[in-house]
Amino acid sequence: MQSVKHDFSNDLRKHVTTFCWIYSSERNIPFKGLTDTSFDELRRECLQNGVLFEDPDFPAADASLFYSQSTPVNIEWKRPKEFCENPKFIVGDADRTDICQGQLGDCWLLAAIASLTLKKDAMNRVIPRDQDFDHRYAGIFHFRFWQHNKWLDVVVDDRLPTVRNNLIMLHSASNNEFWSALLEKAYAKMHGSYESLKGGSTMEAMEDFTGGVGEMYETKKAPDNLFATMKKALDRGSMMGCSIDVKASSSKKHPLKLNILIIVRIFNFPSEAKTATGLVKGHAYSITGLEEVTYRGRKVKLIRIRNPWGQVEWNGPWSDKSSEWDYVDRADKSRILNNSEDGEFWMEFEDFKRNYDKVEICNMTPDALTDNTKRHWEVEVLEGSWIRGSTAGGCRNYIDTFWTNPQFKMRLKDADDEDDVCSVVVAVMQKDRRKLRIEGKDLQTIGFAMYKVRGEPNGDDYLSKDFFRYNGSIARSKTYINLREVSERFTLPPGDYVLVPTTFQPHKEADFIVRVFSEKKATAFCFLQPPPPSSPEEETDEEKGLRRLFDQLAGDVRIRSDLIQHNDVLHVVCSVTVFKPFSPGKEIKFEGLSLHTCHSIINLMDVDNTGMLEFQEFKVFWEKMKKWIMLFLSFDTDRSGKMSSYELRIALKAAGMHLNNDLLQLIGLRFADGKYDIDFDDYLTCIVRLENMFSTLKRRR
Repeated sequence: MQSVKHDFSNDLRKHVTTFCWIYSSERNIPFKGLTDTSFDELRRECLQNGVLFEDPDFPAADASLFYSQSTPVNIEWKRPKEFCENPKFIVGDADRTDICQGQLGDCWLLAAIASLTLKKDAMNRVIPRDQDFDHRYAGIFHFRFWQHNKWLDVVVDDRLPTVRNNLIMLHSASNNEFWSALLEKAYAKMHGSYESLKGGSTMEAMEDFTGGVGEMYETKKAPDNLFATMKKALDRGSMMGCSIDVKASSSKKHPLKLNILIIVRIFNFPSEAKTATGLVKGHAYSITGLEEVTYRGRKVKLIRIRNPWGQVEWNGPWSDKSSEWDYVDRADKSRILNNSEDGEFWMEFEDFKRNYDKVEICNMTPDALTDNTKRHWEVEVLEGSWIRGSTAGGCRNYIDTFWTNPQFKMRLKDADDEDDVCSVVVAVMQKDRRKLRIEGKDLQTIGFAMYKVRGEPNGDDYLSKDFFRYNGSIARSKTYINLREVSERFTLPPGDYVLVPTTFQPHKEADFIVRVFSEKKATAFCFLQPPPPSSPEEETDEEKGLRRLFDQLAGDVRIRSDLIQHNDVLHVVCSVTVFKPFSPGKEIKFEGLSLHTCHSIINLMDVDNTGMLEFQEFKVFWEKMKKWIMLFLSFDTDRSGKMSSYELRIALKAAGMHLNNDLLQLIGLRFADGKYDIDFDDYLTCIVRLENMFSTLKRRR
């Protein structure tokens, strides 16, 4: 997100330039803004200056609607007071009937909003009640979303896209209620545009509303106790959604109230096909209730589902007007049946499993839904990145690069209470992928694996390629899938483990967070460091030969930095240095060192700041050079004059340079070529510059 400039008076514009806050525990921390301006401060300043809030960072323009193309349809951005006589933020109480889908293919989001209305505590956190169209109205509203383990407060103005004074996006069944439309706008702003919300998983939005932990079930492979599991989830306040996979083609779409077909084409609805039973394939629904009723002397399990369109319902057994309800106790019928065309309907649970394919459950805690125990959970949150040429090693199918993925050491020290194993939930989540759609990027296919390590791993050392070649994982994600988050629940014996999150293919980039939930606190360490290779054999003393070479090429007792520009003396010396000391077969294939590298070498070794190298200074460099050459040769196995950028981290550590993962990733991006290789000149430039940096830091201390 970027900071904004609001359209106020000149004096006000100078200091009102932020729109988003992080909520951390009880403190509000400014997030990517130029000032520490909160929603309350922005509203107060608007009221004092007699202006309505306008948000240039999410302007009333096509850029906020689309990123791929524009539309010839005349869309007008209007405030509710411009087309509604008596607008209200919330009419009565916010509930699931306030959610009617517009022209945007974000049914997954709307299904999550419908589930949110069933959990009042969570809803009050997402939708603060300190705002309306009457008291202290200034055209500004705010909503709170969970993002990557932080709560964000997103501020929007109340200008909404309309056609002929009708909202074209999410709207309420009540024409004068606008909380749901403004919530969708704030969520679109967080992801860059309305179009960025096209297509998704209900789980994604449910987690953004709660910070919860997701689980997914396939109804055709579900356990026998799925109904009991879902009933327990609902009783515990979990949010649930379901969907039907697209298995047959059909062009029939849901009714478009405004009949603006051009908008549908531009927003590109996912494939949604209405079936003869009234259900829609490729569509997301919310689950709002589970009941057992007595029907003709036997117990029948029922499930209540809501279509976010606010219409188009199941027309089979137990639908609103089906005859089955005539044989249900009158009190039960009046309690659970709402006989109206509002998009919500009941169906028998066995019919549900036959017709629906996936159930998504977002739990407020990691407690298992298959037992009655409520635990106190500890959580560790870790961050990392997959960077091509450095840490994007792909899954274990690519064994040569798999080991270069980020590795997290985790120690499960104490077993669960009254048990000899540890309950663990691992969740790996990609960051900001919707925002990156404008750059042509989307979700990566991700998964993870966990490995048991015997004894204590050596400090921060990476597990090597050979470890993964000869050791299988003790736990892993069921599959690799292009969802924002993959999560699994395990029971593991106490001990030391290494978690390896990966993309399916190597060289695929993304940022991610890892959440590890355990009943007893697990100790986690970020980004294990690689071990050094075996020490090279000791070389014979070549000081005399080196002195003769130095005298011959320098022509003076010093090598001058300014002369390099004219006769490339150091270039020759370094080139000879690379070739001469080693036996045949150990030469490095390269075209010589660049002048830039030579200047870096003189800057490193010129300890007396004369701009020249004396022999003693050059001899020190010679000793360093031998070590750097041997390191390079240990990785340049085919003598091509190049080494893999994935191996650079080991070479640098072996050279005594301990860098964090962020620096290693940046170095890989700077010096690796398109095939993720680094030639000798770039390798030497890199290592000399790092030596310069460390030397400077030591002198300053």
